[in-house]
Parts: sequence; structure tokens; C-alpha cells
Amino acid sequence: MALTYTPAGAMGSPCPDFHLTSVDGKPFALKDFADRPALVVLFICGHCPYVQAVEQRLIDLAAEFQPQGAAVVGICSNDPADYPEDSPARLLKRWQEKHYTFPYLIDETQAVAKAFGAVCTPDLYVYDSSRKLRYRGRLDDSWRDPAKVQKRELAQALSAVLKNQAVESLQNPAMGCSIKWKTGD
Repeated sequence: MALTYTPAGAMGSPCPDFHLTSVDGKPFALKDFADRPALVVLFICGHCPYVQAVEQRLIDLAAEFQPQGAAVVGICSNDPADYPEDSPARLLKRWQEKHYTFPYLIDETQAVAKAFGAVCTPDLYVYDSSRKLRYRGRLDDSWRDPAKVQKRELAQALSAVLKNQAVESLQNPAMGCSIKWKTGD
């Protein structure tokens, strides 16, 4: 596992367009979330221990903020040829077992990850109603142990976006496994 940190986000940059299929076979595009006041994009996967450590917290965050209008979408961009846990079938099984409340999309060509500039799993983004980037950083201050969380950074940013308030400018990078790019990419 190659530990990778996310670079600082270009605040105010537009959300890249995407057209992907979810693990359960449904098509989704950026426009499908146009009526939502906030969009959270989570680059995640099945095999990464960093994602596994925060997975339930991401699911809980979605359940907390979706009733407030936030849209949440997970995207797996990893090459499943070398990482079978990231195959659509395995991700579907995990999505069902963990009761995800948000679509989990497959970025088979990896073009969406490249458009976002995603580098690792998890790589977390929050966009406002105009689909301008307002947050790119870590979920919270204790990736390994939820009992030690003192600051829920992504939740605070999302709450601010939903209230049309300023998001804290100091954003700590997320860290995780590097995205598993296809050979030759």
C-alpha cells in the first residue's frame, strides 16, 4: 500500500462532469444531483485499509446529511484486474451488506478520477449548489479510531455549505492508498 496525501483543493473550481454506472447497474450523471444544495464526492474502494477504517463513518455521514438535502456519491476508480476487491461485483456485495444510502459508481476508464485530480482512497470533495469546490480534505482527525475523533472536518464543511456559510480555509489533506491506475496510464 502506497500512502498518498491529497493536494490542496482549488477552491471555487467547478465540479467535473461525469456519467457513470452504479454497482447496481443504474446510470448517474452530475446533472442528476442539480437540485441538491450540496454534493459530496467520495473516491473510495473496497480493498484500502484507510477506506475500510472510515467506511461506516462515511455511510453515517451520508445518512445524517442526505435528509438535509446533501447528495452523496461514491466512486471507485481502481483497476480491478490487480485489485479484485474493487471489482463491480465485489463492490455491489459490500454496498448491499453495509447498507450504503448513496450510489456507488464505477469509473472503469479512470477518466473521472483524472478529471477530479483524485489521487487516493479516500479522496473527499464537497461542492456547493453552484457545484463549486468548497472542501477537499480528510473526513476527521482520527482516521484509525472513531472513538478518538475530536473534529469532524468534512461534516463541518458540509454543514457550512448547506447553511450558505463560509467553510474553514485550513483544510487538512486526506490520506490513503494511491488510486490503482491501469497499466500504461
